Amino acid sequence: MSRDMQTEPGRLLRVLGVVEKVGNALPHPAFLFMGLFFVVLFLSWLASALGFSAIHPITKELITTVNLFSVPGLHLLISEMVSNFASFAPLASVLVAMLGFSLAEKSQLIATVLRLIVVKAPKSLIVPVIFVAGVMSHTAGDIGYVLLIPLAAMVFQSIGLHPLAGVAACFAAVSGGFAANFLLSTADPMLAGLSQEAARIIDPNYVVTPVANWYFMASSGFLIVIAGTLVVHRITIPYLGPYTG
Repeated sequence: MSRDMQTEPGRLLRVLGVVEKVGNALPHPAFLFMGLFFVVLFLSWLASALGFSAIHPITKELITTVNLFSVPGLHLLISEMVSNFASFAPLASVLVAMLGFSLAEKSQLIATVLRLIVVKAPKSLIVPVIFVAGVMSHTAGDIGYVLLIPLAAMVFQSIGLHPLAGVAACFAAVSGGFAANFLLSTADPMLAGLSQEAARIIDPNYVVTPVANWYFMASSGFLIVIAGTLVVHRITIPYLGPYTG
């Protein structure tokens, strides 16, 4: 089956090949953010030239577009850069949350728990367990990429499966589960702060807690585990075939 799939790749495999090539062609994230910065500058110039404006829903104040390419716009951008960062809504909650997450990570608590979850899992459940561990790894930031991916390769090899299948499964779990978790992660305080600032445009007293998105994240986690397990068992493992060393 593996040889047939390699010699005559189906439509799905061709699509995955295109996705891989496009992903590999993406520039470094730093250049992506730099590009987005200039996109915002261009959009501010375009919106200003077209005379875009809006009425604040609460104060009824007329809000006009500031051309950041103009001299006053550049002065505004530079002079308020520090205050914009300091007044960023999620900053305080993210810093406090990171203290706890950093302590758990540096003490190897989360790494040890994730390692035990994967190593102690029965052979028949190793794939869904890896997906569960990958989804939960974002509780401690990016530890899943550093710890779980090589661990998944070793576990797959130890049970007679291709180690690259373990790498692919764990990478999909960690990357696909970035916005899903069965627990709160470092991203939740930031998302709550952004949502709260947006909501306070309408209601100045509205409060969004870090657990507001948990129901969606938890349900998404189950979906990723189920879908990922099916893909690994039906596509990834048969495609790579048995591991011969």
